[in-house]
Amino acid sequence: MSEAKPVLLLTGASRGIGHATVKLFQERQWRLLTVSRYPSDLCGWPGAKDSHIQADLENLQGIEDLAAEVRSRLQDGRLHALVNNAGISPKGPDGDRLGVLKTDAALWTKVLNVNLISTALLARALMPELERAEGSIVNVTSIAGSRVHPFAGVAYAAAKAGLAALTREMAHEFGGRGVRANAIAPGEISTSILSEGTDQLVAAEVPMRRLGTPREVAETIYFLCSGASSYVNGSEVHINGGQHV
Repeated sequence: MSEAKPVLLLTGASRGIGHATVKLFQERQWRLLTVSRYPSDLCGWPGAKDSHIQADLENLQGIEDLAAEVRSRLQDGRLHALVNNAGISPKGPDGDRLGVLKTDAALWTKVLNVNLISTALLARALMPELERAEGSIVNVTSIAGSRVHPFAGVAYAAAKAGLAALTREMAHEFGGRGVRANAIAPGEISTSILSEGTDQLVAAEVPMRRLGTPREVAETIYFLCSGASSYVNGSEVHINGGQHV
């Protein structure tokens, strides 16, 4: 595990966008460290066992231990990119959207811890390593953070809106340290967790009339972690085929 390769730490790595991002960065000769609440044998990419750290981001008390484990795996103390992709979007018993009246305090806490607060705490804990590498932070928000979505619940939407604001705060605070922070806001992406009715939504609301692919999202993440985006800071890139227009 030569530290001559740039190092990416990615949360939420076990499926969908996270899985595609891991594969793309591996192809481009990055070293990977991944975080998921699932064990490595469910992740399914080469080297997953050696690169994987099992952790539940709902447990904020465990963030410092997670950061310490990451730190122990960095041979020269440099972290070149942190991609905060982990997120949960709870549904009702029948897969229905959870609005304000159906979302209790425990669910609010769970969603905010995973989707928002852990992101801030992990960046805070790993700032010395990011600063040494003049690294990049990419937060994965959502189209649901800027408009009411028929499938995403209120806690998820509010957390993603907060993550967009957090990205701006990070860009402002960390820019002087040489660390950039940006966000991507995916729309309807072809993953295993699409809700029933997505096809009709795409036909009605997406000008490109198709789902996005996880690989297309991963390519944008890669751009924001690479030197090609060296003066991009505080941006939120929409990846939705024009759904937001």
